[in-house]
Amino acid sequence: MRKGRKDLLKYLTINDDDERWGIVCTTVGYQTVLPGADYPVLRHPDKYNFKFQGRILNEYQLVYIVEGRGYFASESCRKVRVTAGTMIQLFPGEWHTYKPDKDTGWVEYWVGFRGVNIDNRVKEGFFSKDCPVRRIGISDTIMGLYDRILRYAEEEKSGYQQLISSIVLHLLGLVYYKDQNCSYTDGVLVDKLNKARSIMRETVDTPVSLEEIAREVGMGYSWFRRVFKQYTGMSPVKYQMQQRLARAKELLGNTAMTVTEVAYTLGFTTVSQFSVFFKKMEGMTASEFKERFSR
Repeated sequence: MRKGRKDLLKYLTINDDDERWGIVCTTVGYQTVLPGADYPVLRHPDKYNFKFQGRILNEYQLVYIVEGRGYFASESCRKVRVTAGTMIQLFPGEWHTYKPDKDTGWVEYWVGFRGVNIDNRVKEGFFSKDCPVRRIGISDTIMGLYDRILRYAEEEKSGYQQLISSIVLHLLGLVYYKDQNCSYTDGVLVDKLNKARSIMRETVDTPVSLEEIAREVGMGYSWFRRVFKQYTGMSPVKYQMQQRLARAKELLGNTAMTVTEVAYTLGFTTVSQFSVFFKKMEGMTASEFKERFSR
């Protein structure tokens, strides 16, 4: 059990300014459920209380199990085992139920929140009711974020909602990041993909063909393209183009080099070719970018 952390359940005040922020925190808590104890231990208002058949909330919640084990089930997810290092995401309007095993109990953090910022992330498919359980492992960083939310919520200073709701967004980003990387358990494959990205960054001034990069990291080209996009979220062609764009912006903004000099430095055969590339990628010409940056 975490030393020095007392059980705490807090429901938070929300004003009109908080609502306009785009995301608000509704509740935050921490509790230790001892083996054999009833669950939940802390007292909740009626709309939060667990019933035998489960419950439905009007908000999102992130429930992080840091010790013990139990189970979770929801309308969109069959019953699954929950162990330490599991993050459970609850969705508004979705029936769910979860509880620790009687022989182990568990230790949990949770935070409730709602708003258009999280609605949009769900709409875009970053989080789904079909995949509410993420086994991300024990993370001191994530526990530290929960502890910070608890501390600021207890103090309730002016602007605390904006602060803690931003921490929730950080928390969501970490959960997504850890879940994405945990899905790649083949360390050799990940090393190859990271080596390929490193080659692209190091040769940005003299681009190497993607076929040659695939050979250098010991992968077939078709397989390389497929897993690279799965791992990074973009094709190797787009990744290489974005590296060249970033280098072009760096040279245009931080040096006295002309557009022509930048074009040839980055290996473009003509200035016109570079200009078309830059305008397509950035939405403005290289000359306009350099002028704006210098101003």
